[in-house]
Amino acid sequence: MSHIIFLHGASSSGKSTLARALQAQIELPFWHISIDHLRDAGVLPSERFRRGDFDWPALRPAFFEGFHRSLAAYAGAGNNLILEHILDDEKWLPGLQSLFSPFDVYFIGVHCPLPVLIEREAGRGDRPQGSARRDFETIHAGKTYDLEVQSLDGVSLNTERILNGWRTGRRDSDFSRSAGAA
Repeated sequence: MSHIIFLHGASSSGKSTLARALQAQIELPFWHISIDHLRDAGVLPSERFRRGDFDWPALRPAFFEGFHRSLAAYAGAGNNLILEHILDDEKWLPGLQSLFSPFDVYFIGVHCPLPVLIEREAGRGDRPQGSARRDFETIHAGKTYDLEVQSLDGVSLNTERILNGWRTGRRDSDFSRSAGAA
């Protein structure tokens, strides 16, 4: 069975840094995957979306449906994933629960104080202003995680916590509960 370590947190909360640290220390090979990788690799015609050549709001649902299906395909082929994602659409969680039901999912809430998120967002310059605040206010509501970490606790400590928790095999999140109900 493939493993998915799912890092869920606001934009600029430190998911990428944490994912890289996990990938460097975990005893099995894991792919580190995120929307940012696709964007940064030029998969999306981002500049044309910015110019208004294409209607991103109209195309966004199909893009994310394809992205989510691709994750299940990677895991279904036997690949372990460290996924960093922001569940900012209420339909995504049930869809991913279904797609990920054959896999061991360790669902982690990555938290960061709002002032730090705002500062990081401004420093990056590659995020729409206000996205970190919007995420902070909404994305964790109603979610049940296997583990929750605070980014200000530091990458080393959070990596240790995640690896220790993942290695126990105990799961009690939105993903393990949906698998038990299926």
